[in-house]
Amino acid sequence: MATAVTTPEQAGRRRSWRRLPIVHQLRQSVGLQRGMLIAGLVLMGVFVVTAVFAPLLAPYEYGQLRDDQGTFGAQQAPSAEHWLGTTVGGYDVLSRVIWGSRTALYVIVVAVLLSIVLGVLLGLVSGYFGGWLDRILVVIADAVYAFPTLLLAIVVAIVISGGQSSMWGGIFAAAISITVVFIPQYFRVVRAETVRVKAEAYVESAKVIGASNRRIMTRHVLRNATRTLPLILTLNASEAILTLAGLGFLGLGIQPTAAAEWGYDLNRALSDVSSGIWWTSVFPGAAIVLTVLGLTLVGESLNDLADPRLRTRRRVADVPEDVPEDAPAGTPEVAAVPGGTLSGPDGVGAPHTGGTRA
Repeated sequence: MATAVTTPEQAGRRRSWRRLPIVHQLRQSVGLQRGMLIAGLVLMGVFVVTAVFAPLLAPYEYGQLRDDQGTFGAQQAPSAEHWLGTTVGGYDVLSRVIWGSRTALYVIVVAVLLSIVLGVLLGLVSGYFGGWLDRILVVIADAVYAFPTLLLAIVVAIVISGGQSSMWGGIFAAAISITVVFIPQYFRVVRAETVRVKAEAYVESAKVIGASNRRIMTRHVLRNATRTLPLILTLNASEAILTLAGLGFLGLGIQPTAAAEWGYDLNRALSDVSSGIWWTSVFPGAAIVLTVLGLTLVGESLNDLADPRLRTRRRVADVPEDVPEDAPAGTPEVAAVPGGTLSGPDGVGAPHTGGTRA
């Protein structure tokens, strides 16, 4: 019988593919934990695809009030022309919901990027150098962190744009106000990790051989101090959507003629609820809930999988463990049987050192 030989390059590619971010977590998860992660990824995927392809998916523009047949009409019930009905202002609800996902994605990207860059930089400098600079930055971060999130975002949005702005003006106003809230979170996490990492032996060895502070911070400390940031990123993305919706609900967000925003649409639909006009509020609200739910499920699942105390271990008999990263290329995968001996892919006591059987 012919045998297929696994080359070192193929084995390396297979290990690299299995250790991709999300793929590695999916292989670690099991049961309800895996179901939560998959559900969150599906909701996140729908949100991102809807935002990216909004011009193709939306039947009308976000500010369109009429077509070839005339004006849409206000508060029209769902029909063949308008699948989700129209708003009190005469906008198509489906189009506003789809275009609103793009606005939310813009705010998330801008806010998270700004907060990560500033928070990581300040946390790295504060934790590495310490001293009076560290004490000042910690006091400032704690003072900002003590403010209610939405209240601080309202104040910053008013200062930046006066509460009324265009599409990009509103996006940047909301993103910057959210950034101010998020910076202390990244700062505190990175600072704590930096303080721990800089006491490690390899950092001390780098200092002994004469490495500069910049090289030590960028090559040794930064990489090990930012491993938990993906977990914070997903949770902060959901909080950014809620903050943006809160600003729009209070009338401090983006104007309807500049862009679609779910919070603003909910604000305009308040009077419709008591009149039995349900579609103007249900669909923007459902978009917020499902998007935040997807991001939260992914964040909580990644957090559980990153914590050995919370992670549910898979049965070794079902899926073998990955080969360690420091193992030489071509080393076969070996599964550890609890209470037993090491067993190779062939089920015998010693690992199978030849090719894989066809």
